[in-house]
Amino acid sequence: MGSSTSFDQLLKEGNTEPVEGWDFSWFRDRATESRPSWRYFEGLRERVNSASAVLDVQTGGGERFAEVLHDVANRPRALAATESWHPNADIARSLLTPLGVIVHEVPDTAPFPFEDESFDLVCSRHPTVTQWSEVARVLQTEGTYYSQLIGAGTNSELTDFMMDPQPVSERQRLDRAVSLATSVGLEVRNAQEESLTVEFFDVGAVVYFLRKVVWTVPDFSTDKYRERLKLMHDHIELNGSFVSHSRRYLIEAKK
Repeated sequence: MGSSTSFDQLLKEGNTEPVEGWDFSWFRDRATESRPSWRYFEGLRERVNSASAVLDVQTGGGERFAEVLHDVANRPRALAATESWHPNADIARSLLTPLGVIVHEVPDTAPFPFEDESFDLVCSRHPTVTQWSEVARVLQTEGTYYSQLIGAGTNSELTDFMMDPQPVSERQRLDRAVSLATSVGLEVRNAQEESLTVEFFDVGAVVYFLRKVVWTVPDFSTDKYRERLKLMHDHIELNGSFVSHSRRYLIEAKK
C-alpha cells in the first residue's frame, strides 16, 4: 500500500473487513507467510483419498476441507466436521453440506459427538486445543490422526512489538504434543517442526491479522493499541515491511 495511503485509512481498512471464516485472500499483496515443506494439504488429500470415514476437527469455515474434498478421486462414505464458533459453523455448513459433510457445532473442549471408533482418519489444521483422549476414542484401530499445529512462540515478534515482551506458552511445544499422543495409546509416526517467515506490508494488514488471529494480542483493538500501531506504520514505511515468524509443526499418529 505504501505511503500513498494514510495511517487512518489503513486502520479503517483493516478494522472493517469481516473476519468470519478462514479465507485469507484479503492479505494478497499486503502480507505473506511461507509454507511448511511437508505440504499439509497434499498429505491430507492422499490420506482422505484412501479413507472411508473422516472427521475434520475445528474446521473453521470449512474452506480448506472443502478444497481437499473437491480434489480427491474417492470421497469417503462418511464425512463429519466440528466447529465451535457459530459464524464459522454457518459458513462451514454452506460449503461442506453439499459435499456430504455433517457439520457439528460444539465447543472445542467438549467431547466429540461421535461413537467410539467412528473414523479411520481424524484431521485438524491449527486447532486451538487438541483433545487427545477424544481423538484416540473416535479413531478405529489402525486409524490415523493427521494434524498441523501452531507452535510455541508463533509471531512472538509481532506480539512483543504490540505488548512488550511476553512469555512463550509451553502448551504449544511439539515434544509436549508427542508425549500427550503417546499417553493415550497413539503411536507417533511423524513429527516435524519449522519456523516460517511472515511479512506485513502495511499496518492495515496487521490490524486485520490481529482481529482474525485473536490469540496474538488477546485484548486487541485499534483504539487501545493506536500508539503502537502508529509505531508499526512508521516502521513499515521506513523498512518496507514488518517481519515476524510463525512456528508450525506436523504430527501424524496411529492407533
